[in-house]
Amino acid sequence: MTDEPINLMLEHLRVIRADLAVVRDDVREIKHRQNEMARQIVGLRRDQVGDAESVAHVEARLDRFGERIERIERRLGLLDEPSA
Repeated sequence: MTDEPINLMLEHLRVIRADLAVVRDDVREIKHRQNEMARQIVGLRRDQVGDAESVAHVEARLDRFGERIERIERRLGLLDEPSA
């Protein structure tokens, strides 16, 4: 009669250990996915910084082109001089 409660308790412990093993595997997989997502976010941020740098260079070139066109128009007399 005393063997039955011990066996029952051991069986419950086995089930708990099996469940715990499944939980550990799930947590390991979640951590792996989280790390992968973090790496992807870092990559996206790096790309975003590169894009912002490219936009800044394009804007600077457009500004220079605008200044050059304005200077050419002034030399050709195509640009009305602003009245002071």
